[in-house]
Amino acid sequence: MTTEPTGPAGSEGPTREPAPKQDTTTRSWLRDHSELGVCVLLLAIGTLVLTDALTMNVDIAQRGPIGPRTVPLAVGSALLLVAVLLAVDVLRGGRGEAEGGEDVDLDEPADWRTVLLLSGVFLAAAVLIGPLGFPIAGALLFWGSAYALGSRHHDRDPLIAAVLSLATYFLFDNLLGVPLPGGPLMGVI
Repeated sequence: MTTEPTGPAGSEGPTREPAPKQDTTTRSWLRDHSELGVCVLLLAIGTLVLTDALTMNVDIAQRGPIGPRTVPLAVGSALLLVAVLLAVDVLRGGRGEAEGGEDVDLDEPADWRTVLLLSGVFLAAAVLIGPLGFPIAGALLFWGSAYALGSRHHDRDPLIAAVLSLATYFLFDNLLGVPLPGGPLMGVI
């Protein structure tokens, strides 16, 4: 044991014990059961979906025995069920396997350039859909996503994006009855 002076020079006080090490068993347990974070996320999303579905006003939209609450109630219930089943599996010792993709090197850092480009493309599409309409904003979204993910076919990518955007617009607007903003092309298409 070592003593440290606590008073005037030459006097010896009681010895100090080293500070106890931080309990690593809790940290280790959480690291071994990190999938529980996914369970919590699924539980939160399921609760949000169910709460939103149960507080939905359906008087106007109800046209038959299956109304607008049916799918959100089924999805929210399924999310809660999956969260509980996954939590039980994790607590019983089940573990997810690490991704071993064919062409993915897990030791490499994330490609933040791609993530930022995709985020910018999605944000731009969200901002531009009102003034430009879905056909133009959708084409920019499809083309920008292809560019961000590495496609460099500058002659065909915009054409494919325009075809996809127009097809999506017609599918939702005409066939499914979901009105999308047409923007300045509303009278043309």
